[in-house]
Amino acid sequence: MNSKIKEIRAMEILDSRGNPTVKTTIILDNGISASASCPSGASTGENEAMELRDGGKTRYGGKGVLKAVANVNERIAPVLIGMDPTRQEEIDHFMIGLDGTPNKSNLGANAIVSVSMAVARAASLASGLPLYTYMGGFGARQIPVPMMNILNGGKHADNSVDFQEFMIMPIGAPSFAEALRYGAETFHALKGILSKKGYSTNVGDEGGFAPNLKSNEEACDVIIAAIEAAGYKPGKDIAIALDPAASSFFTDGKYQLTKSGQGTKNNDQMVALYQQWIDKYPIVSIEDGLAENDWDGFKKQTSAMGKKIQIVGDDIFVTNKKYIVRGIQEKTANAVLIKLNQIGTVTETVDAINLCRKTGWNFVISHRSGETEDTFIADFAVAMGGGQIKTGSACRSERIAKYNRLMEIEAELGKAAIFENPLL
Repeated sequence: MNSKIKEIRAMEILDSRGNPTVKTTIILDNGISASASCPSGASTGENEAMELRDGGKTRYGGKGVLKAVANVNERIAPVLIGMDPTRQEEIDHFMIGLDGTPNKSNLGANAIVSVSMAVARAASLASGLPLYTYMGGFGARQIPVPMMNILNGGKHADNSVDFQEFMIMPIGAPSFAEALRYGAETFHALKGILSKKGYSTNVGDEGGFAPNLKSNEEACDVIIAAIEAAGYKPGKDIAIALDPAASSFFTDGKYQLTKSGQGTKNNDQMVALYQQWIDKYPIVSIEDGLAENDWDGFKKQTSAMGKKIQIVGDDIFVTNKKYIVRGIQEKTANAVLIKLNQIGTVTETVDAINLCRKTGWNFVISHRSGETEDTFIADFAVAMGGGQIKTGSACRSERIAKYNRLMEIEAELGKAAIFENPLL
């Protein structure tokens, strides 16, 4: 393959929340064209790579991304023209150097990651390979088990639930297509249960329902009821995964469960609460159960329950090797949530995943609450082979697009496809 980058152009588009984001298109000298769009998070870690927003109040309430678009068109594009798109690492490190800051605040992580993803997609097209094969090799054939966010609280919904995400994992399904069916049927069963209880069936940012429940525990109760109503066995066919996003309710050194009226707790009490839930419900994974700066709390949780369930760090690690290394040394967790825009390039994301692999930690490829129709992470999850993906509920087309892409990949692989519970 002798193709070179001929043209790079970015534009401002809207994400699933109606906020601006960056879409970059790369055209090669052989006529191949590929695009990628940057997602955006609502619950963000303070050490994430920085999105560049325009500020001011005259456009989109200050959330415009024309500065980031200009940085792609005027600063990044001129130096990448003529480069080989298969040189992903070289291109990514070139952009990191061009930015020159530790958090990509100069050019903007949203500018850089959209280019990085588009480069990978252009190279895969030029090579004549699907993106998952191009990035993961011919051994890339493990289809991830979905963590489907079917009930929302926290920053993702205006309701009485403190914890941000209540998810189902169809761990007993024989294939991804069947797992998606298990999840969709449970989602619809949950809608019926909520409706009968007189609760709202409006959905949050990621497609999960956002009712005003009586307590955080009731969220698990109605999910168990929905699993059973759909004809499945809790814990065997479908398990529960949580993302409390604890940083969002951590204030003055305490966990303030004010939305549900459950009072104030320290990290020992939060760990005890999660232990009670694990004893009561078929919970197999807890993400960000403690706040991003509560390293001691994370360590306590991992020590107490890390041999039984998956303890995932998101805001605490922000897909950054620096923080993952500390987590490994301090035994802070046993898994990492992986978000491309959290670190800012494909290369750095792969580096973080390789560190997890080397250590024996699990990793979960994840979307953001502000998504687009881009299906990059579906291919990326298969390429990396971690066996887990978070990409929202069985609702909203920007989420379903990723699920549909995974079904396409499973169909393409045929009997070579692997689908199995990664938590066994």
